[in-house]
Amino acid sequence: MVNRVGDFGFALGIMGVFLLYDAVGFDTVFAATPEKVGTYFEFLATTSTPLTTLCILLFIGAMGKSAQIGLHTWLPDAMEGPTRCRR
Repeated sequence: MVNRVGDFGFALGIMGVFLLYDAVGFDTVFAATPEKVGTYFEFLATTSTPLTTLCILLFIGAMGKSAQIGLHTWLPDAMEGPTRCRR
């Protein structure tokens, strides 16, 4: 379940980058970013910048994939194992 949250955030972030830039390549996105600064959009009665929203979505994806705080519930179970060698 936790991994799905990360996947969903990552997917939304990548799709948003494609919708905003019509590309997902680093060179294209970084070259076009100065033109996007200062743009806003409204969603659910809030106003935000697309760059901030995309960064948050990509960050949620990275947190889910690397088991950061809030999305780390699977980590303790994955780390359990034998603590000594039995012969």
